[in-house]
Amino acid sequence: MKEKKAIPSFYELFSFMELPDIKILDVGASAIDGDPPYHNIKQIDKAIIYGFEPSPKEYEKLTSQAKEKEIYLPYALGDGKEATLHICHAPGMTSLLKPDYKVLDHFHGFSQWAKIIDTQTIQTHRLDDLKEIDTIDYIKLDVQGAELDIIQNGMNIVGNSLVIHTEVDFIGSYENQPLFAEIDIVLRKLGFTFHTFSPLNKRVFKPLLINNNIYEGMNQVMWTDAVYVRNFTDFAQLSSEELIKIAIIMHDLYGSFDLAMLALKYINEKEEFDFVEFYLEIFNN
Repeated sequence: MKEKKAIPSFYELFSFMELPDIKILDVGASAIDGDPPYHNIKQIDKAIIYGFEPSPKEYEKLTSQAKEKEIYLPYALGDGKEATLHICHAPGMTSLLKPDYKVLDHFHGFSQWAKIIDTQTIQTHRLDDLKEIDTIDYIKLDVQGAELDIIQNGMNIVGNSLVIHTEVDFIGSYENQPLFAEIDIVLRKLGFTFHTFSPLNKRVFKPLLINNNIYEGMNQVMWTDAVYVRNFTDFAQLSSEELIKIAIIMHDLYGSFDLAMLALKYINEKEEFDFVEFYLEIFNN
């Protein structure tokens, strides 16, 4: 059997060209859940990162390891008002929203993880008010239920970005938490199209337990990461640089080679080099 070759990164494929860095806004930048989705671009030093992390402990970790193109700020983004931070037993569940135990008590582990061990009054900042941020290409939101609040108070920054990767909930782990449908409506109004989920996180209802593993699920989807891209029917209105950045993100972060090629098709109409033919040769080989 013929062994399949790994597809090189976009930057490797077009190494003969001067390709732009990707400007990234990472809200909830701590590495609690592992590497961020843009890890590969960060590793080759093609990411300019503006990260936000209000947890003093996690913020210290980020700043101590920060490279030249990484700027981290200890801000909690929101509506610009004071808010209560609910510090939970599991750091990954700490949120500006209070955990909804009526929901969480139906699933293994969450009641303990979401137990509030402390609260703090903090000042939030509106994304559109931050002088440190101008234009952003890629936004990653992982803020335990506060995603919609950040989007609605950062319509200018969000609306002018190219790709958004945001955590979304389907049943609500926090009280009055906006769900996927609400976030979807706002992002579509801003000119984005839903692209993919990555991955779907499922759990079983108590008292059932599968393989004695509380992390295994059956059919109940609780949350996921949703990826949105600027509406592909509007690609003709985007600049060549915006289109090449979409192609890079789709190729390197999500393996969405078809959407990357579509972006390249619209670049062909603006530039002399035939990006599509070059890109197609890779797959034909």
